[in-house]
Amino acid sequence: MEAMDISQVLKYLPHRYPFLLIDRVLACEPGVSLTGLKNVTFNEPFFLGHFPQRPVMPGVMILEALAQATGILAFLSSGEMPEEGSTYYFVGIDRARFKQPVGPGDQLLLEVKLLRTKRGIWMFGAEALVDGKVVCSAELMSTKREHGL
Repeated sequence: MEAMDISQVLKYLPHRYPFLLIDRVLACEPGVSLTGLKNVTFNEPFFLGHFPQRPVMPGVMILEALAQATGILAFLSSGEMPEEGSTYYFVGIDRARFKQPVGPGDQLLLEVKLLRTKRGIWMFGAEALVDGKVVCSAELMSTKREHGL
């Protein structure tokens, strides 16, 4: 599959500023993997308090960016669109590790791989990289819910 720009990303995620954490999809093989990109800028709202003297992207925000990438991969893998009445929700995390801080000016490469699906739970391996170095890794779980439930 070809890359997705921000207008295409917005079709797959319900998130909007300031909580949309993917700027583009660089590559995707539905049912297998997705690579996304987040440009980290000094204007991110969390940098006002985390931390004013040394801005560091909170680890939970890196995990959320990875979770958003899994949502896009899940929709593309299932061949559905969100407007068809469903959303993939982040439901679990295992083995989260943070290797180095992420700050303004960094480009966060988001790599997610589908490990398996079992009883409606999608399991993904996920890594966030800056300059080719892993800054965060985790196993993430999501599940699909119909709107209104």
